[in-house]
Amino acid sequence: MFSNLKTRARIESGLALLTAALFILTLFSREWIEALTSWDPDHGNGSLEWVIVAALLAACAALTFRARSDWRKLQTLPA
Repeated sequence: MFSNLKTRARIESGLALLTAALFILTLFSREWIEALTSWDPDHGNGSLEWVIVAALLAACAALTFRARSDWRKLQTLPA
């Protein structure tokens, strides 16, 4: 159980960092999505990018709280 919880906490922490980085990148430079995929579903008005910013922020918060909970559980387990 200890190793599974530790692995899960590490994965959640890594994903939280990744979503935070993508959130910041998308917040400041929303055109990177179109540059990477050559796909512009909102035809340049930026509405999809704001939805992506909000979704990344929500995902980052959820992953951060989940990882924090797992790390706290690990601290209370006997070694």
